[in-house]
Amino acid sequence: MKFHEMEIKQVERALETDFSSGLSAEEVKKRVKQFGLNELEEGEKQSALLLFFSQFKDFMVLVLLAATLISGLLGEYIDAIAIIAIVIINGFLGFFQERRAEKSLQALKELSAPQVSVLRDGKWMKIPSKEIVVGDILKFTSGDRIGADVRLIESKSLEIEESALTGESVPVSKITEKLTNENPGIGDMENTAFMGTMVTRGNGVGVVIAIGMKTAMGQIAGLLQTAESQETPLQRRLEQLGKILITVALLLTFLVVAVGVIQGHDIYTMFLAGVSLAVAAIPEGLPAIVTVALSLGVQKMIKQKAIVRKLPAVETLGCASVICSDKTGTMTQNKMTVTHLWSGGQTWTVDGGGYQPKGDFYRNEKKVHPKDEKALQQMLIFGMLCNHSEINLKGEDYILDGDPTEGALLVSAMKAGFNRPKLLEEFTIMNEFPFDSSRKMMSIHVKDKQGRHFIITKGAPDVILGISESILWDGRTQYLNKETNQKVQSAIDNLASQALRTIAIAFKPIPANTYIFSEKEAESKLTFIGVQGMIDPPRPEVKLAVKECKEAGIKTVMITGDHAITAKAIAAQLGILTSKSKVLDGKQLSEMSVEDLENVVEDVSVFARVSPEHKLKIVKALQNRGHIVAMTGDGVNDAPAIKAADIGVAMGITGTDVAKEASALVLLDDNFATIKAAIKEGRNIYENIRKFVRYLLASNVGEILVMLFAMLLGLPLPLVPIQILWVNLVTDGLPAMALGLDRPEENVMKRGPRSPNEGVFSRGLGWKVVSRGFLIGLVTLFAFMIVYHNDPSQLQYAQTVAFATLVMAQLIHVFDCRSEKSVLSRNPFGNQYLVWAVISSLLMVLVVIYYPPLQPIFHTLPIAAKDWLLIIGLSSIPTFLLAGSFLLRKTK
Repeated sequence: MKFHEMEIKQVERALETDFSSGLSAEEVKKRVKQFGLNELEEGEKQSALLLFFSQFKDFMVLVLLAATLISGLLGEYIDAIAIIAIVIINGFLGFFQERRAEKSLQALKELSAPQVSVLRDGKWMKIPSKEIVVGDILKFTSGDRIGADVRLIESKSLEIEESALTGESVPVSKITEKLTNENPGIGDMENTAFMGTMVTRGNGVGVVIAIGMKTAMGQIAGLLQTAESQETPLQRRLEQLGKILITVALLLTFLVVAVGVIQGHDIYTMFLAGVSLAVAAIPEGLPAIVTVALSLGVQKMIKQKAIVRKLPAVETLGCASVICSDKTGTMTQNKMTVTHLWSGGQTWTVDGGGYQPKGDFYRNEKKVHPKDEKALQQMLIFGMLCNHSEINLKGEDYILDGDPTEGALLVSAMKAGFNRPKLLEEFTIMNEFPFDSSRKMMSIHVKDKQGRHFIITKGAPDVILGISESILWDGRTQYLNKETNQKVQSAIDNLASQALRTIAIAFKPIPANTYIFSEKEAESKLTFIGVQGMIDPPRPEVKLAVKECKEAGIKTVMITGDHAITAKAIAAQLGILTSKSKVLDGKQLSEMSVEDLENVVEDVSVFARVSPEHKLKIVKALQNRGHIVAMTGDGVNDAPAIKAADIGVAMGITGTDVAKEASALVLLDDNFATIKAAIKEGRNIYENIRKFVRYLLASNVGEILVMLFAMLLGLPLPLVPIQILWVNLVTDGLPAMALGLDRPEENVMKRGPRSPNEGVFSRGLGWKVVSRGFLIGLVTLFAFMIVYHNDPSQLQYAQTVAFATLVMAQLIHVFDCRSEKSVLSRNPFGNQYLVWAVISSLLMVLVVIYYPPLQPIFHTLPIAAKDWLLIIGLSSIPTFLLAGSFLLRKTK
């Protein structure tokens, strides 16, 4: 149907919907069955079978399989079957790891799906956009993404950016009237809004005419297909490391094979040993474990109310040195409550908290009724009319749907007994000029029952005062002179000094049948009525979070559109503002270049009265000073600053879709403490990755050196190929994964931010890998030599002892990897996952040694009890020798 050519009433009939109450729940179910969900079809996903077979594409695994084929042809069937079994087990482990990571990322996608406001059964509610059906009534405002194709039925200064469909970046003004031109292009369909486009100005209501693949976006769905996921910088660094390790391993393998053949070992045995050693030397599971560690860390962050939209942000979080945070809702409770009202030299107070519309009004501590106070009554009524928010009763709680400031104005009027639906019977809203962050105000044109027309404006008091020519004083309108202007300014400052946010209300009568076309025309020569002062108390947990950030070397900067006095009062309560800190306001910022700001930005802790444009300047100045900046925001105009920041943080509750799409991190609770928790988790994820890199590489170094030293000393092979592969599987897999789940160390938020250029082997990690690996290889060789020289005829028994020593040394060493200091600095049972992983690995090794059917496969023999003392003693040396040297240094 050509809905753009129909009158609004015709559209309502054609879609069998009701514009006043929306669809019923029952009708929605029917339409979901009939039309499906509002989703775009995605490209084909890799099947589980292909994902499993992709585990065997690794070059070294292919070499190992070739070696297995050779051993099978030479009649070594048991070895061939065992190696294939281990390769398949490794394949399954990799498969399950990748599937888990894939599911984590899919869950992430679901969580970050856009929400829409829909009218159903007469009530407005928020639902995921995929649940939209044809005939639904949607409302949207500046910053929202349109969830489906809609025919507009209401439009107030509505402008939508449609570049995703048309390539035209200039927003399109929208209307509700039917179109007469035949077959208009998408860019000319002014009464239709399209899925995936963004509201840049105003607000509107529309009825859904197409969903999913039937939308204009669906017809060019290829444009919106999810791009291939990018590897994080850490993953790229580890991939480069892997290539270096492959080269080193191949050279060492060639050396081991050559030395072995020269010393008289047969070529086949040495070839198989060399291949096995190369596979053992390369931590081929490293990229998969990194991906899993990152995805598990992301899941942990979700539990802490933070959604990571981009994996590299996990690494960058650990480098953050400055957090630039909004005040309202992020550092405060976002439950604005009007406590003071001022008009014409009189001050009223009102009690009651939150959004519950219960409270009494007082003047000079004497209870008054607002309806007996003309100026107070007018200020409350106009504040309720010039408003988009709603207060709904859900159970026993009053829930705000809309802006907290507007919610506070609503509640103050409701406490006085006013009701918005009843007021709208007395006043008709003719036109609206929506709030704009650069104008800092909103205006409406209303007509009352007597036919009188007014402009009602609400906004920042200093801005409203600047465009007012008169004021209500003692019930009369009088011109604003210098004296009254100073009195008003003094009253505003007095309210702001009490940490109150102030909103001014003004009006002007206009001639009947006058239509105001522009904001400039509406917002001039106003009559100033008064100011409502409201407080949004700090969140109790933020003060501690700011303190912890300071200890972690992270500076917290408050950025707010509020008055400087209000911002200073809240910042001081939270410990952000110190005696040495500076406060800059928007006016000062506007006069500064980025270079000027760079010179003072280190000393500034509060930016007040800022516009979103100023945020970008602040980010650039801090970055030019070498800081890694986290920047919060929620509006459309915040998007450039969020995108420019090293870590863009969007608000999950109040944030617009534009802000969320530009961000790397979304806070589900809009809470500053959640940013701190995310940084802590980000630091821990990076440290955990370092832990298992250290563990895997030290183990591999030990495996290489024990074979190399034996070759150089002219000894028999201390380990047979199948044992090396088993060690690689048992000791690399489970404990490495468990290290990725380790809890943060106590000092993780007590040290400075990590440099973004820090290498994987920084802070002595390279030395730890080489030294521990060297000792693991050495003690394994000693165990083999002691038993072998005692009885050279018992080569297989000596190899079993060497096998057990290598495994035990690695399983003890894994506890050392939990700390940068020493194994003694942390409770060894603090990571239950690790304890169980080590127990599981130990049991699997014991099964291989003591279970008769497996002994011929793994070339093992049962170890006598006395030799376990030797094994445990030697395998403890790499860890506890270095722990002892740490204690010695500490006591000195």
